[in-house]
Parts: sequence; C-alpha cells; structure tokens
Amino acid sequence: MPGRSLFEKIWDQHVIARLNEDTDLLHIDRHLLHDLGGSRGLLDLKSRGLKVHNPELTFATPDHALSTAPGRAGTSKIGLELLAALRVETSASGITLFDVDQPGQGIVHVIGPELGLSLPGATIVCGDSHTCTHGGLGALAFGIGSSELAHVLATQALIQRRPKTLRARFEGKLPLGVTAKDMILALIGHIGAAGGTGYAVEYAGSAIRELPIEGRLTICNLSIELGAKMGMVAPDEKTFEYLRGRPYAPTGEMWELAVKAWRELPSDPDAVFDREVTIDVTKIIPQVTWGTSPEHVIGVDGKIPDPKAVDDPARRAAIETALEYMGLKGGAPIAGTPVDWVFIGSCTNSRLSDLRAAAEVARGRKVAAGVRAWVVPGSENVKREAVAEGLDKVFVEAGFEWREPGCSMCLAANGEVVAPGQRSVSTSNRNFVGRQGPRARTHLASPASAAASAIAGAIADVRMMGR
Repeated sequence: MPGRSLFEKIWDQHVIARLNEDTDLLHIDRHLLHDLGGSRGLLDLKSRGLKVHNPELTFATPDHALSTAPGRAGTSKIGLELLAALRVETSASGITLFDVDQPGQGIVHVIGPELGLSLPGATIVCGDSHTCTHGGLGALAFGIGSSELAHVLATQALIQRRPKTLRARFEGKLPLGVTAKDMILALIGHIGAAGGTGYAVEYAGSAIRELPIEGRLTICNLSIELGAKMGMVAPDEKTFEYLRGRPYAPTGEMWELAVKAWRELPSDPDAVFDREVTIDVTKIIPQVTWGTSPEHVIGVDGKIPDPKAVDDPARRAAIETALEYMGLKGGAPIAGTPVDWVFIGSCTNSRLSDLRAAAEVARGRKVAAGVRAWVVPGSENVKREAVAEGLDKVFVEAGFEWREPGCSMCLAANGEVVAPGQRSVSTSNRNFVGRQGPRARTHLASPASAAASAIAGAIADVRMMGR
C-alpha cells in the first residue's frame, strides 16, 4: 500500500459513514459563523424547530456587514439587523460570540488561527469560500453553502465528495521583496484559476517550510482562487510554537498528546498525488494583477499582455474584454499605472505581519496626492497589537486612514467602495468585475507592494523604494 497524504489522513479520521465509493459523511470539528450567513442559518434552524447540535464547537463573529469606519459609523440598516440577529440567536443557542470591540472579534479567517480555534488535523467549515485559509495550520478547512451550514448546525456532520489531490511544491529561496502573496499569485498565473478545480491542494517544498505561519495562511487563502476548495500545509514545529498558549489551544497533558498526534499528520514520503506542480521561487518577482481574474497576473516589471500577440481567438477576446474593463492598453508596462485607492486588509493580508510589512514601506514617507489609502486590521487583537507597536501612528503620519477590524472594501460593504472607473491596488484576494464596487478596477498585490503604490501614486515595484 502506498503512503498516505496529509489530506487522506485527516479525511479518513473524520469519516462517520461511507456512502459510496467517493462520498462520505464527515464529522465537523469546528463550525465558524459570521454575520452574513450565520444569523440566517440560525434563524433557519429555529424556524424548523431544530436545535444546534454542538454549540460548544460553533463560534461566531461579525465581520462582513460591519462598517470599519471609526466608531462603526456607517454600518447599514441591514448590517445592524444582521448583527442584532447574530447576538440574539447565538445567545439563545449557547454559541460563543466574539462581539464588536471585544478581543476575538474580527474577520472570521483571521480570528480562528489567532485564537487557537483552528488546529492541525481538524475539520473546519464556514459559510465563506475563503475558509481554506485555516489549512495553513494543517487543518482540512473549506467553505460551505447555506443549506450545508444549516445541516452542520443541526448534526455536526456533513456529506462530502472526496476530491482528488494536488501537491504544489515551492522550492528555493525567496528573492528580495517577494512574499507569500506573490508566491500564490505566481502559482495561479502558472496553472490558471481553474488549475486546482476538483483537488485538495497541499502546499509543500522548502519555500513553504521557510514561511512563517501567517504567510502559510495567505497561501492557503487563495486556494479557492486556484479553483480548489481546500488548501493545506503540513504542521511542523513552527505550527506548534504558533499555537502554544493560544486561548483555545490544548493545554497541559492534552497539549502534549495533541502535538504527538499532529506529528503523524504530514504526508508520508511515498504518498501518491493525482497531480504535482513545482514552482521555482527564485524566479518570482513581486506580482500584480492586470485584469479581472487572479490568473491575470504578471511580474511588476512586466508588460500587460497584448491581445494582438495571442493566436487563440477565445483567449484573445477574453484579454480584450479584461483590458477594456480595466482601462489598460496591451503591451504597456504595468508599473507606473496611476492609482486612486490602496486597500490594505482582508482575510488574505490583514494580520500583524502584513501590517508590519506595509508600515516598513510607509515609515517616513507620504501617500501621494490624490490617492486615498486605507489600512483595515483583520481583528481586534491585530488592531491592539499594532497600536501597541505604534504601527497606527506610522500609517496615519504617512497619510493612510486607520480603520476598525472587518472585511471592508474587499467586498464593497457599507459604502466602503472604490468609485466607478477608479483604480485600486488591494491586498485582498479577488479582482473580479465589480468586486470592490460597480466598475471599480482592482489590482491584487502584497501589503508591501500596495504601500509602495500608495506612496508612488502608481503601481510600483517595492524593490525600487530603497531607504
């Protein structure tokens, strides 16, 4: 028998019943709720006379529908109603709620790891496609729909079809200015936004092992942009040290037992994957998207694709459509493209290390005239830690706006939008048509690259900033 992969080990440990050759009923260890889907799911359960099966395994926080303006001014009527419902229904069901301005509140995919709710070997679900983020700790985490959400609330189990497996190896030493965000964008550009469809992806290789945990979370966050439902990194000593002492992590004897079990999770040396891809990270430079899909990505020193040079009619037409929406010209350099907005935040890049990287670029500099730049911490804990380090002052002195924790401009909620026709450099995960507002034009990049673009007033190569 061949060895087993990280994915296979976790999946098999959670099978309650085999339903057919590729479909199983799985036990779910953690169910995370946010204000958009969580309150509705609880109300749905209530309307059917059902109770939450395991409230102690369910955790909630407001993030999507909450304004990030100071004092939360600007939260919409719908957002306030969702928040009120979440408070009432979680209290009635005995579910822990990390409420506004409390330690623990924040973007659901930021608070799970930082609180130790997300653990290696666990199955984790949430009504949000970026639940794959938690795989950075060695968890099997994936987004679910509204009907699945209600099913987990009622049963703490879920029927799932077993995906195929893909291992993406990142080998080599990261060059100057290249981050986890650049790594995953480069992979998406290499195999396409559908390259991971139907797969559970394990990220491996020397460059992954060298990444801090928060970088691994960023890598896994964009698994869904790769077309994959699940993305994972095998737990190691960095994982254990990151989790040690977290509020919901095991303690004492249970910690020792947990670590012993977690050490057995990494893929066996002879594990077989359905597909393997290798990326040489020494060839990656800071990445930036030019179009309306994360696969529309190039190095910041590159040129925008010219549709005239593309022979395939369908691909040529797709490039032309994307360039028309983005207001760009094929064959032109991407660097130097003027920007109106810079957004540093989202479940991709709003952790303390992300803010530190952006602040390092912003320190002692000023945001260019005509550019509006926001920094939105991923959680209340991130905000407090950043303030303790003085990062908020660095940003404010440079001309950035310092906001409250939440999803914010990533999904254009509560009027936190890029105006029609305006251009944004964003640390978020999606540059789809209208993602940051109707007719908004979004370029995805790392926190350091976004900060550099805010200072330059145009898409900029952070390697050229110097000190």
